[in-house]
Amino acid sequence: MADPARAAKLAQRIKVVVAEALGRKVKDPRLEGITVTDARVTNDLQHATVYYTVFGDQAVQADAAKGLEKAKGVLRQEVGRNITVRLTPTLEFVADQIPVNASNLEELLREARKRDAEVAALAANAQHAGDADPYKSDDIDIDEDDFDEEDTDLSDDGEVDEDSNK
Repeated sequence: MADPARAAKLAQRIKVVVAEALGRKVKDPRLEGITVTDARVTNDLQHATVYYTVFGDQAVQADAAKGLEKAKGVLRQEVGRNITVRLTPTLEFVADQIPVNASNLEELLREARKRDAEVAALAANAQHAGDADPYKSDDIDIDEDDFDEEDTDLSDDGEVDEDSNK
């Protein structure tokens, strides 16, 4: 097994080679709008997965997938010429879900902004549910009669009170 760093380098090289070959070698009109987004190679360097995107509706994407399957041999041959490994890896083409995920993320962000605006509008007119300072009160008077002399005697003259030992 090859080390993962070598597999990652090979994947990047395959990505570049396939993208260039799609533009120069393959003359299929179905493949003109394809963008190669990523490539991954197994650690044994025997299999490469190439991710691509195509802008358009489902029919355009289906035609691009058929075109890639038809051009797989030419693209593998081009990869074999441009990389330095003993065996040329097999190629698998997978439609990348980045545009779909990005549109879902945009929709979630739009919804979050809408809810934030609603909360901000509610907070602008909000009032506290009680007094502004519920702990401060002017009507509490402390009477001197409430305290006993025993409570306020803080002197420590070394004597032990008999009542406190019980």
